Amino acid sequence: MTDTALPGTIPTATTRPLIAGADHPIVAFCGRLLREKPLGAIGGVIFVVFLFCGLFADVLAPYAANETNMAARLQAPSLSHWLGTDHLGRDLLSRVLIGAQLSMMVGFLAAGLATVVSIVLGLLSGYLGGKVDMAIQRVVDAWMIFPDLLLLIVVVSIVGSGMPQIVIVLGLLYGIGGSRIVRGGVLTVRETMYTHAAQSMGARTLYILWYHILPNVMPVVIVLFTTRVGAAILAEAGLSFLGLGVPPPAPTWGGMLSGDGRTYMYMAPWLAIAPGVCLTLVVFSVNIFGDALRDLLDPRMRGSR
Repeated sequence: MTDTALPGTIPTATTRPLIAGADHPIVAFCGRLLREKPLGAIGGVIFVVFLFCGLFADVLAPYAANETNMAARLQAPSLSHWLGTDHLGRDLLSRVLIGAQLSMMVGFLAAGLATVVSIVLGLLSGYLGGKVDMAIQRVVDAWMIFPDLLLLIVVVSIVGSGMPQIVIVLGLLYGIGGSRIVRGGVLTVRETMYTHAAQSMGARTLYILWYHILPNVMPVVIVLFTTRVGAAILAEAGLSFLGLGVPPPAPTWGGMLSGDGRTYMYMAPWLAIAPGVCLTLVVFSVNIFGDALRDLLDPRMRGSR
């Protein structure tokens, strides 16, 4: 069947995307991120590269993490050992990759637990208000009095070192403190017209929290999650540096900086440079990526552009 145009009308051509799948929401969002926030896009790419290396560290690592070769100890970076070797002849690239796997696991699990805790406490405190808000906020105030690192050292010293303990401690530490940020967003959304309309129609509290409050504080939650990933990775590295993190022989970036990197820093500087650069890049990239996501997802930021 052929298309025919009416007399006196100008036929219009149907516009199609130049690239197949360009109208997909995820593809469109990635394009918008690249156009409006190029620095955030670069940070996202760097973080995805580290995430890929962490997920497939067992495949990408050319050697076993604890494979020793005393004949190749303290070798400078070369074609056989791209990042050099340590004092036991272990390949530093393999240990950095396995360390990325451990850091990503701790970062994502701790940030996920912290986000859930922040959402639950922030929603209940901000929406219910009154005595519930007062009780929760006083607990949060008492929790935030203690310095983060000091509290981590005390708790880990009591419960012991290990990945499950560190994830739970970091999740509670950042979750309780982050609930105040979520509460601030809930207090704003609670006073909107659509929330009052839902309340006047007799909607249940759980329904209002799930369908009206939570979707409108998701930009805050997303930024909170991304920043918590970097903070958890940095905190785990600090605990490993002090000998309270994931116990050896598991290679962690903080443990490599504390042990081999500090002992042989002047003789073999690559032992401290490699894990230090990786730690800096992943924390910096996830922070700028989270800021870019906040600017793009928060509807209140659209008017400023």
